[in-house]
Amino acid sequence: MIIEPRMRGFICLTAHPAGAEQSVKNQIEYVKSKGPINGAKKVLVIGSSTGFGLASRISSAFGSDAATIGVFFEKPAAEGKTASPGWYNSAAFEKFAHQAGLYAKSINGDAFSNEVKQQTMDLIKKDLGQVDMVIYSLASPVRTNPNTGVTHRSALKPIGNVYTNKTVDFHTGKVSEISIQPANEEDIENTVAVMGGEDWAMWMKALKDADLLAPGVLTVAYSYIGPALTEPVYRKGTIGRAKDDLEATAFTISDDLKDIDGKAYVSVNKALVTQASSAIPVIPLYISLLYKIMKAEGVHEGTIEQIQRLYAERLFTGKEVPTDDKGRIRIDDWEMRDDIQQKVADLWIQATTENLAEIGDLEGYRKDFYHLFGFDFDGVDYKADANEMVQVSSIPQE
Repeated sequence: MIIEPRMRGFICLTAHPAGAEQSVKNQIEYVKSKGPINGAKKVLVIGSSTGFGLASRISSAFGSDAATIGVFFEKPAAEGKTASPGWYNSAAFEKFAHQAGLYAKSINGDAFSNEVKQQTMDLIKKDLGQVDMVIYSLASPVRTNPNTGVTHRSALKPIGNVYTNKTVDFHTGKVSEISIQPANEEDIENTVAVMGGEDWAMWMKALKDADLLAPGVLTVAYSYIGPALTEPVYRKGTIGRAKDDLEATAFTISDDLKDIDGKAYVSVNKALVTQASSAIPVIPLYISLLYKIMKAEGVHEGTIEQIQRLYAERLFTGKEVPTDDKGRIRIDDWEMRDDIQQKVADLWIQATTENLAEIGDLEGYRKDFYHLFGFDFDGVDYKADANEMVQVSSIPQE
């Protein structure tokens, strides 16, 4: 079938398998171009199919020759209907990993559930014995707690007051004002339950109790802080409360891993175009201005550049991992440079529908958004017939 992007709001309803493969290939080539990383050799990536999780799996495999197990919740294709982008990413990753002689297996299911945790642990036990790194990179709006059976839904809201500021519809380029109503206590609790550290801690406890963590194991989860500009809707909003919880959980996990010399870190990454960030008002406008400035300064990074740098310059240097005063790894250091943030703040005041294409990088934002779904890559013939029925080789066909 000929596959074209079909949009509904901030979501693309289709994904392109050849484009996803090109995306994964580009990321692999970038990691290989930067040279080997003396990193972990047996790696579990929870949330491995898109974004930072996928970049982590690629960096582990093609930077450190690691065996990887990936856990994700993606939709396979049906005749005439494309799979979700993460499914195609994972199929491509496994294909290239196996071609390179690397171990790579994947589990598709709800990573919050006890069943998927057990399935993953059985696979580690059977094939790898233990893992020496666990990446936790889940991004889901909903979580059912396996112990209580309660389903929690996150809310992207400010806390305390109505928040009003500029935003942009990145499809049309229209800059407008948006007001977001504040969260109630239930919104905050639900968002922390979905996006906080509870599930990360459950995974690590289950793995440790089953003796599946190697001595000196490293576990890393991902967070974001951002500038004062986005604070009310992000870091001081419901999502920020969840990130506070995630960051606090790193200390709890580190305490639990002390007897095997293990350590848990939260890495604070830069603002990037993801399905999640596209849905948060204000963020797309901030990112389009940020991209313009960081590209002009020569310090722009995508997900793979961020994670490769995290591995090569923070986690696996042979020295102590550098952290800020709250114990967090900061790989958002270039984004948060004072000069860059001042330029963004200046442009923010000026930004209108009429001038955004000139003062911001709306085109770069759109391109990155289409890339998430396998579209708009050089070297892919989008007019050609594409086979939507791609399998992830390690997942049995139903």
